[in-house]
Amino acid sequence: MKTLALFLGLLVSNFAFAQQDIEERDDNIITENNKNILKIDIKEPLLQIAVKNCNDFKAAGFEGGIPAYKEMLRKYMYDYLNSEFYILNGDFTFTLTVDQTGKVTNIEGAPKVANSEVFFDDMKYVVRRIKKNWIPASCNGQAVTSEIKIKMNFSSIATDL
Repeated sequence: MKTLALFLGLLVSNFAFAQQDIEERDDNIITENNKNILKIDIKEPLLQIAVKNCNDFKAAGFEGGIPAYKEMLRKYMYDYLNSEFYILNGDFTFTLTVDQTGKVTNIEGAPKVANSEVFFDDMKYVVRRIKKNWIPASCNGQAVTSEIKIKMNFSSIATDL
């Protein structure tokens, strides 16, 4: 009889303490999250600006080809863009300057719109995260600095989670 009473007492106290933990939890920890769903469409082909007075211009290339660069860029954009801080909609153009060694030395974004500087800074970070070098453009057999224009279209949808 004592064993049964002890067993029932432990069972009831276990449920009582379990209920107390739920009732005493801190609901201030739960926060609402805003999330932007970002759709990125990188246009092809990537345009290159030819060097003036060049008879034999060969455009800059990327190891694995332009489709490999596009896919890597898209993946890095989804990973590293802070899309919670801005909403992107519309067409943007980025101009990458590739020097004679194949390194991206400058990144410029256009058009300039309200709060676009934060987005352009994020894009500079994304492009610099790609560690593979370009194969530099050449003019008459000599490596030259060239510019590559990348056109993209963004669509953002803001949601509350």
